Amino acid sequence: MQDLPKNEASPARAMEALEYAAVRAERGPENQVVRASTADFKAATTLYLPDVRKMLDRVMMSSDAEAGLDALLECGALAAMLPEVEAMVGFGDGEWRHKDVWKHTKQVVRQAVPRLEVRWAALLHDIGKLKTRSISPNGEVHFFGHAEVGARMFDRIDRRLPLFARDEALKSTVRLLILHHLRASQYDASWTDSAVRRFTKEMGDLLKDLLDLSRADITTKRPEKKRRGLRQISELSDRVEKLAVEDAVIPPLPGGIGDAIMSAFCIPPSRRIGELKKALEAAVESGELQPHQPSEFYVNFLREQADRFDL
Repeated sequence: MQDLPKNEASPARAMEALEYAAVRAERGPENQVVRASTADFKAATTLYLPDVRKMLDRVMMSSDAEAGLDALLECGALAAMLPEVEAMVGFGDGEWRHKDVWKHTKQVVRQAVPRLEVRWAALLHDIGKLKTRSISPNGEVHFFGHAEVGARMFDRIDRRLPLFARDEALKSTVRLLILHHLRASQYDASWTDSAVRRFTKEMGDLLKDLLDLSRADITTKRPEKKRRGLRQISELSDRVEKLAVEDAVIPPLPGGIGDAIMSAFCIPPSRRIGELKKALEAAVESGELQPHQPSEFYVNFLREQADRFDL
């Protein structure tokens, strides 16, 4: 193992250490671990931050990202640049009734589809567990609110080490995936169509990445539990697609709803009718109203909410 020379900070040595980790992830074990100091990595991130990001991306997107993460740990990169990740090492292993968070995280990264957003979110999705662990009187371990705490920790990481400064879209997606990574696993068949539509709207463009992260987040060694978890996410995905097809084919409001509103409230043809129809569509999208109901259903809703709609 290569010893660190005792001299001033060397950004080149840090880049060499990152290259070692990337090569290990891409090609397999190297004969010699290349290490760098915290000062070396600090100098490298000051001078060569875009290149540091590229090296980390190579590790994250490699065929053996798990080995690459171990190499980042060995070479000193995690402790120097991502101490929130390094702190997960050994957290929970054998001490409580909870799996080792570092081992779990590496497996999630390995299982994740090779998209940058999902891989980075996989690495960081559980960092909030370190600050939220609690143990109930019966010995059960809980991490209440760890997704929200993890998102705030991501913000602090970004301020300290702006790896995503040149890619705001990626940064936003990774943060939101950390924040919402538990949402899909909370699904069950009792969700109404309105609840599924509301979930779909809230997730927006994030939905595919979130479902893929949720699949990767299943690391149980119990085959039936794993099958059940994957089936649960697949059922949610299928319902999202089914409702999207239905909504694309059948408008949420019935034909003639404009005429029904004009007749019920004595409103002449005008922009006002369009505004009321948009308000009803918004209520359907939010889950407040069921779609595909008779005109009378929506007219009665407007009557009951007359003050709200200035009728």
